[in-house]
Amino acid sequence: MPTLRQTLRQRITDGPTFWMAGVQDALSALLVDQSDFDGIFTTGFGISASLLGQPDMEVYTLTENVAVVNRIANVVKKPIFADADTGYGNVINVARTVREFEKAGVAAISIEDQISPKRCPAAASVMPVVPVKDAVARIRAAVDARQDPDFLIVARTDVLDPAEAMDRAARYAEAGADLIQPISRTFKSYEDLVKLREVSGRRLSLQLMQGLWMEKLSREQVESVAAFATYPIVTLMSTVHALQANLATLAARRSGEVDGLPAGQVPMAEFKRVIGWEAMEARQAHYEQQD
Repeated sequence: MPTLRQTLRQRITDGPTFWMAGVQDALSALLVDQSDFDGIFTTGFGISASLLGQPDMEVYTLTENVAVVNRIANVVKKPIFADADTGYGNVINVARTVREFEKAGVAAISIEDQISPKRCPAAASVMPVVPVKDAVARIRAAVDARQDPDFLIVARTDVLDPAEAMDRAARYAEAGADLIQPISRTFKSYEDLVKLREVSGRRLSLQLMQGLWMEKLSREQVESVAAFATYPIVTLMSTVHALQANLATLAARRSGEVDGLPAGQVPMAEFKRVIGWEAMEARQAHYEQQD
């Protein structure tokens, strides 16, 4: 029976697009795992916010990132695509990053060409990148460091000039990247994505976010160019929106009533199902009842 990595490797070669939702902790990952999505994307933007309550400026470390991802891998069954930021240093650090995520059980990681510490391009005003020679070296080091040849390396370029991004994508593919991930700020149209795929010779990894032009792409357009299609921060932003609305209502109400909140609440019985309460009780009883 093929492993998750083997299945994903085959999928990016000639299979249908792999649709994922982003997660920031074990609970959000569990919810995505129980949904109809194909897999799970661990977002650095979300992990930084959830773990540290701070912006995605690579404040958290490789160790902290992998620790969150490892906890996620312990509770989900679907393949995990992890955000590995810049690889956390030079090529030696990149090699260690690959090994740590591979040991954690993920199926794919993305590595970007920003200067470390990076800044999320969805929020930052500037994103300095390393010279192309250094960026290519990162990808080569990542490819050489993996033990499992089915472990996927996704190369992201954050340069804002489309021509330079095309050139970098081709070089990253030549260095061994399995997929290319563009950012919305660099390209402006579906036709640009088609050209990027042609120039690089690789299918794309697209991140679909509210307020950016890629969210206007049709399913057919996404699937014609992308092997990975991800909604990276929907669970994070949905959580913040729901909590802000409910907390504001409760703060204004200041009574014992907790029903009728704007975002609603999941019933206890449903939460117990999601978290696996009954299954754990049954497992405990199974062992405690044995002679």
